[in-house]
Amino acid sequence: MNTPNDAPAKGVKNRAVSLKLWVVLARAHAAVEAHAAAHAARHDLTLTEFGILEALYHKGPMLLGEVQRRILVSSGGITYLVDRLEKRGLVERRACAEDRRARYAALTEAGETLIEQIFPEHAACIEQALSGLKRKEKQLAVDLLRMLGRTAAEEERGACSGT
Repeated sequence: MNTPNDAPAKGVKNRAVSLKLWVVLARAHAAVEAHAAAHAARHDLTLTEFGILEALYHKGPMLLGEVQRRILVSSGGITYLVDRLEKRGLVERRACAEDRRARYAALTEAGETLIEQIFPEHAACIEQALSGLKRKEKQLAVDLLRMLGRTAAEEERGACSGT
C-alpha cells in the first residue's frame, strides 16, 4: 500500500531515471554520429554537408529555408554550407519564380553522381552502427523516441527556463 510519503521518493526516482535516459540517449547519439561523420569525412564532407546532399537527393530542389529546417542548422549556417557545396560544384542555387528573394538549392550533375555513389555505403554504415539491436528492437526504439520527441515538442517552450 502506498502512503503519502511515497510520492516524493517516486518523484526523485522518476527524475533520476529521466536524467539517466537523457545521458544514455546523448551518448548513443554521439556514438552513432561518430560512425556517420567518419563515413562522410572519407568523402571530404562534413556530416551536415552530407545531410544537405542527401535531402536534395531524396526530395529534389528545395528552398534554402526548407533545407535549413530539415537538417537543423541556422540560416547563416545553411548559407555557408551551400556556398561550400556550390564551390565544389555539388549544389547550385536556383531562382524562385514566386518570390524573388527566395532561392532553391539543387544538386548539380556532379552532386547527384556523388550522393548516388556514397548513399548506399552511408546507409550500410548506419546499419552497422545500429547492429546492436534486432529489427523489432529498432522499431520499438523508433516508436518510443517518436513519442518522446512529440511530447517534448508539445511542452511549453519556456517550461524549463523558470519563467
